[in-house]
Amino acid sequence: MITGTIYKFGNDVNTDEIIPARYLNTSDAKELAAHVMEDADPQFPSKVKSGDIIVAGKNFGCGSSREHAPLAIKAAGVACVVAESFARIFYRNAFNIGLTIMECPEAAAQAQTGHTLSVDTASGRITNVTLGREYSAKAIPPFMQELIAAGGLMEYVQKGMMK
Repeated sequence: MITGTIYKFGNDVNTDEIIPARYLNTSDAKELAAHVMEDADPQFPSKVKSGDIIVAGKNFGCGSSREHAPLAIKAAGVACVVAESFARIFYRNAFNIGLTIMECPEAAAQAQTGHTLSVDTASGRITNVTLGREYSAKAIPPFMQELIAAGGLMEYVQKGMMK
Protein backbone atom coordinates (compact mmCIF):
# COMPACT_ATOMS: atom_id res chain seq x y z
CA MET A 1 0.00 0.00 0.00
CA ILE A 2 1.30 3.44 -0.96
CA THR A 3 -0.04 6.51 0.83
CA GLY A 4 1.16 10.01 0.13
CA THR A 5 0.42 13.66 -0.53
CA ILE A 6 -0.67 14.57 -4.04
CA TYR A 7 0.94 17.03 -6.43
CA LYS A 8 -1.45 17.57 -9.34
CA PHE A 9 -0.44 18.30 -12.92
CA GLY A 10 -2.50 18.63 -16.08
CA ASN A 11 -2.71 16.92 -19.45
CA ASP A 12 0.17 16.25 -21.84
CA VAL A 13 2.98 16.68 -19.32
CA ASN A 14 5.94 15.91 -21.56
CA THR A 15 9.36 14.51 -20.75
CA ASP A 16 10.92 17.98 -21.20
CA GLU A 17 8.71 19.25 -18.38
CA ILE A 18 9.50 16.21 -16.24
CA ILE A 19 13.25 16.64 -16.70
CA PRO A 20 14.34 19.55 -18.91
CA ALA A 21 16.74 18.69 -21.75
CA ARG A 22 19.37 21.05 -20.30
CA TYR A 23 19.99 18.47 -17.55
CA LEU A 24 20.38 15.44 -19.80
CA ASN A 25 24.17 15.64 -19.73
CA THR A 26 24.05 13.52 -16.57
CA SER A 27 22.51 10.22 -15.60
CA ASP A 28 23.15 10.85 -11.90
CA ALA A 29 19.78 10.20 -10.27
CA LYS A 30 20.28 12.74 -7.46
CA GLU A 31 21.15 15.49 -9.94
CA LEU A 32 18.11 14.65 -12.06
CA ALA A 33 15.88 14.64 -8.96
CA ALA A 34 17.09 18.15 -8.09
CA HIS A 35 15.43 19.40 -11.29
CA VAL A 36 12.41 17.11 -11.65
CA MET A 37 9.23 18.88 -12.83
CA GLU A 38 10.86 22.31 -12.42
CA ASP A 39 9.58 23.58 -15.78
CA ALA A 40 6.02 22.62 -14.77
CA ASP A 41 6.38 23.86 -11.16
CA PRO A 42 9.67 25.59 -10.26
CA GLN A 43 9.19 24.84 -6.54
CA PHE A 44 8.42 21.14 -6.99
CA PRO A 45 12.00 19.84 -6.50
CA SER A 46 12.28 21.65 -3.15
CA LYS A 47 8.87 20.70 -1.79
CA VAL A 48 8.42 17.08 -2.90
CA LYS A 49 9.02 14.55 -0.13
CA SER A 50 9.70 10.84 -0.19
CA GLY A 51 6.42 8.98 -0.54
CA ASP A 52 4.54 11.78 -2.30
CA ILE A 53 2.36 11.01 -5.32
CA ILE A 54 2.08 12.78 -8.65
CA VAL A 55 -1.39 12.84 -10.20
CA ALA A 56 -1.92 14.02 -13.76
CA GLY A 57 -4.36 14.07 -16.64
CA LYS A 58 -4.08 12.48 -20.06
CA ASN A 59 -0.89 11.46 -21.84
CA PHE A 60 1.58 11.89 -18.97
CA GLY A 61 5.16 11.44 -20.14
CA CYS A 62 4.61 12.23 -23.80
CA GLY A 63 7.46 13.47 -25.93
CA SER A 64 10.85 11.84 -26.23
CA SER A 65 11.59 8.33 -25.03
CA ARG A 66 14.23 9.28 -22.48
CA GLU A 67 14.49 7.07 -19.42
CA HIS A 68 15.70 10.12 -17.50
CA ALA A 69 12.07 11.20 -16.94
CA PRO A 70 10.81 8.31 -14.79
CA LEU A 71 14.27 8.02 -13.21
CA ALA A 72 14.12 11.66 -12.07
CA ILE A 73 10.64 11.15 -10.60
CA LYS A 74 11.69 8.00 -8.75
CA ALA A 75 14.94 9.57 -7.49
CA ALA A 76 12.97 12.52 -6.10
CA GLY A 77 11.18 10.06 -3.83
CA VAL A 78 7.83 10.04 -5.61
CA ALA A 79 6.22 6.74 -4.66
CA CYS A 80 3.66 6.57 -7.45
CA VAL A 81 2.25 8.43 -10.44
CA VAL A 82 -1.49 8.15 -11.04
CA ALA A 83 -2.72 9.56 -14.33
CA GLU A 84 -5.70 9.42 -16.60
CA SER A 85 -3.35 7.89 -19.19
CA PHE A 86 0.37 7.58 -19.93
CA ALA A 87 2.35 7.91 -23.11
CA ARG A 88 3.24 4.38 -24.18
CA ILE A 89 7.03 4.76 -24.01
CA PHE A 90 6.87 6.46 -20.59
CA TYR A 91 4.68 3.61 -19.33
CA ARG A 92 7.28 1.02 -20.36
CA ASN A 93 10.24 3.08 -19.12
CA ALA A 94 8.59 3.61 -15.73
CA PHE A 95 8.33 -0.12 -15.08
CA ASN A 96 11.81 -0.70 -16.48
CA ILE A 97 13.32 1.63 -13.87
CA GLY A 98 10.97 0.53 -11.06
CA LEU A 99 8.58 3.49 -10.81
CA THR A 100 5.03 2.60 -9.77
CA ILE A 101 2.39 4.04 -12.09
CA MET A 102 -1.37 3.51 -12.26
CA GLU A 103 -3.98 4.62 -14.79
CA CYS A 104 -7.26 5.78 -13.24
CA PRO A 105 -9.16 8.59 -14.98
CA GLU A 106 -11.69 9.05 -12.15
CA ALA A 107 -9.07 9.33 -9.40
CA ALA A 108 -6.98 11.69 -11.53
CA ALA A 109 -9.94 13.94 -12.29
CA GLN A 110 -11.01 14.38 -8.67
CA ALA A 111 -7.60 14.62 -6.99
CA GLN A 112 -6.11 17.96 -6.05
CA THR A 113 -2.71 19.07 -4.78
CA GLY A 114 -2.56 18.52 -1.03
CA HIS A 115 -5.03 15.64 -0.93
CA THR A 116 -3.89 12.32 0.49
CA LEU A 117 -4.10 9.30 -1.79
CA SER A 118 -3.72 5.60 -0.99
CA VAL A 119 -2.87 3.16 -3.76
CA ASP A 120 -3.07 -0.63 -3.55
CA THR A 121 -1.21 -1.82 -6.64
CA ALA A 122 -2.16 -5.48 -6.14
CA SER A 123 -5.91 -4.88 -6.10
CA GLY A 124 -6.05 -1.69 -8.16
CA ARG A 125 -7.91 0.12 -5.38
CA ILE A 126 -7.15 3.82 -5.15
CA THR A 127 -8.59 5.87 -2.29
CA ASN A 128 -8.64 9.64 -2.07
CA VAL A 129 -8.46 9.79 1.72
CA THR A 130 -9.20 13.52 1.77
CA LEU A 131 -12.44 13.13 -0.20
CA GLY A 132 -13.33 9.72 1.21
CA ARG A 133 -13.73 8.31 -2.32
CA GLU A 134 -12.56 4.98 -3.68
CA TYR A 135 -11.74 4.18 -7.31
CA SER A 136 -10.95 1.04 -9.28
CA ALA A 137 -7.93 0.84 -11.53
CA LYS A 138 -6.36 -2.13 -13.26
CA ALA A 139 -4.15 -3.97 -10.77
CA ILE A 140 -0.45 -4.18 -11.56
CA PRO A 141 0.25 -7.79 -12.62
CA PRO A 142 2.48 -9.83 -10.28
CA PHE A 143 5.44 -9.87 -12.68
CA MET A 144 5.35 -6.07 -13.00
CA GLN A 145 5.13 -5.79 -9.20
CA GLU A 146 8.27 -7.94 -9.02
CA LEU A 147 10.04 -5.52 -11.39
CA ILE A 148 9.10 -2.59 -9.17
CA ALA A 149 10.09 -4.40 -5.96
CA ALA A 150 13.47 -5.27 -7.47
CA GLY A 151 14.08 -1.63 -8.38
CA GLY A 152 13.58 -2.05 -12.11
CA LEU A 153 14.30 -4.43 -14.97
CA MET A 154 18.09 -4.45 -14.69
CA GLU A 155 17.99 -5.15 -10.96
CA TYR A 156 15.37 -7.85 -11.51
CA VAL A 157 17.56 -9.60 -14.09
CA GLN A 158 20.68 -9.28 -11.93
CA LYS A 159 18.91 -10.77 -8.91
CA GLY A 160 17.63 -13.62 -11.08
CA MET A 161 21.12 -14.39 -12.28
CA MET A 162 22.47 -14.52 -8.73
CA LYS A 163 20.05 -17.29 -7.70
